[in-house]
Amino acid sequence: MRILITGGAGYLGTELTHLLSQDPEVSEIIIYDNLSRKNYNLFLLEKMPGTNIKFVYGDILDSRKLKKVLENVDMVFHLAAKVSTPLANEDPHLFEQVNHWGTAELSYALEESDVSHVVYMSSISVYGARQESVNESSPTSPKTYYGISKLNGEHMLSRLDSKMKIHILRCGNVYGYSKSMRFDAVINKFMFEAHFENRVNIEGSGKQQRAFIHINKVVNVLSRLLNSNEVSSGTYNLVDKNLSVIALANTMKEVYPDMEMIFVQQDLDLKNIIVELNGPFNQEDRSPETDLLTELKEFNNRFAFHPPSIATITETI
Repeated sequence: MRILITGGAGYLGTELTHLLSQDPEVSEIIIYDNLSRKNYNLFLLEKMPGTNIKFVYGDILDSRKLKKVLENVDMVFHLAAKVSTPLANEDPHLFEQVNHWGTAELSYALEESDVSHVVYMSSISVYGARQESVNESSPTSPKTYYGISKLNGEHMLSRLDSKMKIHILRCGNVYGYSKSMRFDAVINKFMFEAHFENRVNIEGSGKQQRAFIHINKVVNVLSRLLNSNEVSSGTYNLVDKNLSVIALANTMKEVYPDMEMIFVQQDLDLKNIIVELNGPFNQEDRSPETDLLTELKEFNNRFAFHPPSIATITETI
C-alpha cells in the first residue's frame, strides 16, 4: 500500500510517519510538506525501519504537483493545515487559503486519481464554543476563522464520498510529545511554562472546558484506518477527555508542586467546547489507555533538562 501524508513533517505527521513505517502492509510513504513551520526533526533523530519513505517539497495549493504526487497512491492522510493558535483570528486570509482552498486543490487532484481512501484531520472548532455538549449530529457553527476554514475543507472532501472512502475526523486539542513539537497548543504550552518558568497563565476563570486527546491516541486511530472496514465513510469526533483549564492546571501541580497559576482577566466568561465521548473512535479505538497524570509525567521526562529553582539561582548569585 502506498500512502501519501500531506503535512507529514508536522507535529502529527512526524509521529504518524514513524508509526506507519513499522507496518508491513505499507510499501511506501510519501511525505508532502512545504516545511512552513521550519521543523526538520522528521529527517533526523531516529532511523525508520524498512519502509521506503520519500519526501516531496510542495505546497498544498500547487495543483500540478499534487496531481503528480498522487499517481499510484492508495490512501491519503490530509494533515496539512494552518493550525489554530491563541491568535487564530488575526489572519483570516491565511486560514482560508490553506485550510479551505488548499483542501479544495487536493480534492480536485483526488477526483482525477485512483486513490481509494482519504482521511481528513478536521477540528471540533467547527461546532463553535457553546455551553451544551456536542456530538456528530450537532449543528456546526464555527466562531473562528480557523473553524470556518476547516468546515469548508470538510465540504470540499465530503463531495467525493461516492468515488472513494472518506473519513473526516473532528479532532480535539492534541497534546503530548512529538519529535516535531509545537508549543502553541494548550497543554503543551502549559507544560513548557510550568517546566521552565514554574507558572502557567490562565485566561479567564479557568472553569471553561475543552476537549483533548493525546497525540499517541490520534496516530493510533489513524493507523487503524489503514485496513479498517468496520467504520464506514463519514464524519466522526476524535476526542479522549473533556477538561476544564483549572482541572488541567491542578493535575499539573502534581507534577510541578510549586507551580504558580497566574489568572489573566479572571472575570472573563469563556464558553465551552465539550464533546460527548460515545463515538466509534472515542472508546476502544483510542488505545493505548493512559490517564492524564501519567501522560504529563511522561511529557515531563521528555524535557532535555530541569532548570534549578529560583531560590537556588538566588543563592548562587
